[in-house]
Amino acid sequence: MHLLQPQPEVTTSLLVSTHSTLHSALLSDTVQLSPWQSLQTEHDQVEWLILHFNHWFSHQNVTLVKGEIEPEYFPAQNQEPAKIQFAHGFFNSALHEISHWSIAGKKRRLLPDLGYWYAPDGRTLEQQRLFEQVEIKPQAIEWLFATAFGRKFRVSLDNLTGDGGDGALFKDHVFMQVQRYFSGETKLPQDAAYFIQCICLCTRDGRALEIDEFNRAFLD
Repeated sequence: MHLLQPQPEVTTSLLVSTHSTLHSALLSDTVQLSPWQSLQTEHDQVEWLILHFNHWFSHQNVTLVKGEIEPEYFPAQNQEPAKIQFAHGFFNSALHEISHWSIAGKKRRLLPDLGYWYAPDGRTLEQQRLFEQVEIKPQAIEWLFATAFGRKFRVSLDNLTGDGGDGALFKDHVFMQVQRYFSGETKLPQDAAYFIQCICLCTRDGRALEIDEFNRAFLD
């Protein structure tokens, strides 16, 4: 799931527009759970995220689930919804897997692990460069998600036993991609924009993300 080719972007406006179904998703059949601001533990925040993501995206026939091992995507089958499985119950892993799913097009969502090959830890320098190239957008979107939740974001080179490449350059690219989303040079995928709007309504009283909340120094 980690080697995701860039997908054509959906031309939604950036971060500040209201999705046509956003308020109905939040106000009808309201999810009953403690307010985000009252949650003190990672476990409680993960449970909040699962419940709310599954509510907000019920129209997409997809569910977010905790996994005991590595993350994986399972397409819908046998009248069961698709599953975005994140690793070990980690909140940041959930955001990362959601970011990959939000970029994938309809055809990729019909395939196991979104149809992408993944080179495991221990990649060569050439493999690591490919990994970084296709991880720029997902990790930039993950940074947007994390900031909407008020959580710290860390880039992942995910190659502890191989050639890690130039981490500083990768961080530069992730930062520049976020800037492109704000400038409108690159449009956010529709599901990513919708997810951010839903989060902001619950965690920031609807206040949209702002460009000055993202600084290159935050990635070091």
